[in-house]
Amino acid sequence: MDTTQLVKGVLDLAVLAVVADEDGYGYDIVRRLRSAGLEDVGDASVYGTLRRLYAGGSLTSYVVPSDEGPHRKYYGINAQGRATLQTQGKTWTEFARTMHGLLDEAGVKA
Repeated sequence: MDTTQLVKGVLDLAVLAVVADEDGYGYDIVRRLRSAGLEDVGDASVYGTLRRLYAGGSLTSYVVPSDEGPHRKYYGINAQGRATLQTQGKTWTEFARTMHGLLDEAGVKA
């Protein structure tokens, strides 16, 4: 199954969940999403999501100098982002529960 559209629908939630644990810079966040199982997530999609979440007030950012290359822009979650994470997380959990019920009724085994 092509999960591209599924990932697009939950990328904001996934990014907020990743930075809720620990601040990160763009590629680090991409790597952590892929390590968590979202192998199909695109770099450009994550960078766009970070910019959108920052512009929307859900993330903070700061620059950390690097001796090995360009400075890195780190993103961290703030109070608005944590509230969004909680709200969207509940919505996702309810949706997933509904889908599990439908699939169980259809005899689909996970």
